Amino acid sequence: MNTGLDSLPWLVSPAEDFRRRVGELIVSSEEVRNDAWQLSQYRLNTNQLFKLGSAIQRMVEADPHVIRLGILSNGTTELLAPALCVSALRHGVWMKIITSPFNDVAHSALNPHSQINEARCNYILLCIDHRGLPFAPCPGDETQAEAEIRTALEYVDSTCEALHSVCDCTIILQTLPQVAEALFGSLDRNLQGTTQWLIDRLNAEIRRRARQPGKLLLDSAALAEAVGLHTWHDPVQWAVGKFSFSHGALPLYADWFGRLIGAALGRARKCLVLDLDNTLWGGVIGDEGLAGIQIGNGSPTGEAHLSIQRAALALRDRGILLAVSSKNDEEVARAAFRSHPDMLLREHHLSVFQANWQDKASNIEAIARELNVGLDALVLLDDNPAEREQVRRQLPRVAVPELPDDPALYVPTLLAAGYFESCAFTSEDRNRADQYVGNARRAKALKAAPSLDVYLQSLQMRAILAPFEPIARSRITQLINKTNQFNLTNRRYTELQVEEYERADSAFTLQVRLLDRFGDNGIVAVAICLKNSSAWTIDTWLMSCRVFNRKIEHCMLNHIVTCARAAGATALVGEYIPSDRNGLVEHHYPNMGFGIYAREGRLSKWKLDITTYTAMPVAIETEVKAVSSA
Repeated sequence: MNTGLDSLPWLVSPAEDFRRRVGELIVSSEEVRNDAWQLSQYRLNTNQLFKLGSAIQRMVEADPHVIRLGILSNGTTELLAPALCVSALRHGVWMKIITSPFNDVAHSALNPHSQINEARCNYILLCIDHRGLPFAPCPGDETQAEAEIRTALEYVDSTCEALHSVCDCTIILQTLPQVAEALFGSLDRNLQGTTQWLIDRLNAEIRRRARQPGKLLLDSAALAEAVGLHTWHDPVQWAVGKFSFSHGALPLYADWFGRLIGAALGRARKCLVLDLDNTLWGGVIGDEGLAGIQIGNGSPTGEAHLSIQRAALALRDRGILLAVSSKNDEEVARAAFRSHPDMLLREHHLSVFQANWQDKASNIEAIARELNVGLDALVLLDDNPAEREQVRRQLPRVAVPELPDDPALYVPTLLAAGYFESCAFTSEDRNRADQYVGNARRAKALKAAPSLDVYLQSLQMRAILAPFEPIARSRITQLINKTNQFNLTNRRYTELQVEEYERADSAFTLQVRLLDRFGDNGIVAVAICLKNSSAWTIDTWLMSCRVFNRKIEHCMLNHIVTCARAAGATALVGEYIPSDRNGLVEHHYPNMGFGIYAREGRLSKWKLDITTYTAMPVAIETEVKAVSSA
């Protein structure tokens, strides 16, 4: 099936005034930045990506707060850098890009004074294909083939080590797209020492290395195979301009990068909102009745809609929340989930069920409120073009993929769009959907309680407080990089940096797991304090939106004060750096008894005298756990 993946069919075409609007992106005001973000949401070709990306780079040139990306490549990057800039913004990340000279990978990495190293990048992309690694084919020579693999991997390892020796960046390793030509036909990938065999072996090792702290994986090999190797490779463009892949594949490559960097920084979507009629099943249940809708095996239409439900369940199993938004009578709509024998989705799979006659945008806003997530956490799957357009216009932060006419193509289109990109998969992810179902039960208990204090008492909460530890490192890193609302500084740390804090005597680390009568909420809060003799500075303090208003922050402060006092400190200094998402905690420190201490630009510092501090009362049983040796 030709899905046209390289043209990003899930995005809508740019407006006719695209060129004019790009030309107006001159100053970096909030209004102009919002317009740049809106322009990035369109299906853009290589030329449009270049124009918009160049404008965005000018806007962020002097901004010290944007993410800095370095690119090391054996190909030219003149077109690549602007495209990555636009696609990162499409996925919620403002980015400044620093490139190295053409095919200067080793020198730029090893020279501490190179432009890449001196930029102190947050991320560095090793955009290297098979032509950029030191190996040569040796068909049939097993000993030499193994030597070629070792040489190529030593090059990758030494490059990464050199970069990490200069700064605490995250290195994005890229798998090698296969070559399209096979000298030995079907034998090629099974004969030691051929180019295809060497690439397969190297990719396995690159994927393994990408699991190490401080690294991410951009699976270009999988992308090239999805597009088609003959489409991916363009020998003419390589010969003329040293472009590592075809111009036509650039928009998709850039989008894969954008969704990866977005996921690394907590911008991946969290919830799939499903329409019902002609989406989850064929037909209109209100007109045709339960027996009249098409779902299940035996017909192409029924099987197509069944595949949508199967994909939704698979997403739920990996931690994506499911919700329903449909113009329908609620009892009629729920009947399908309760009674239809061929339905795979049932009511207990859904975190929110909205079926009424209000407009879809209002219902989606209600879903976001009930789940306590931002609109930019939602994806709407809806067969109706008019409904899709209404939501795009009224709620531009909601992702609304454009869908083909045939429902059999809904799942390939949704998954190809990469809204639910992930950099890691933890036990917390596996249980997240059930945790939100528990949240719905908590919400009902809150409505029934006469007061917030009575409700909190009824939850029978138990908090397990512990330092950072290896077994939880992946989840802690994920929480640091995904939490935006209750996050005092929005500092992002790699798994390698989290490990360094874990080991450092100069740092105090805290993770909080919360349990209650409705279940285990998992690790929901994190704090990092920097110690000195008289005062501890709270570098990082964040909490999952799932446990807002549960007074976990009071429990955390009580524990931090206890530990700081025991170490001889007399004060805590809290830092607050405002962002476009953390206005919720603007008054966090004054509400916790801190007084203003200093202001340094956007950063405000708040101080608490802990010699006279009285522990805050909380309805939470607290267990302090020693660090695990795992």
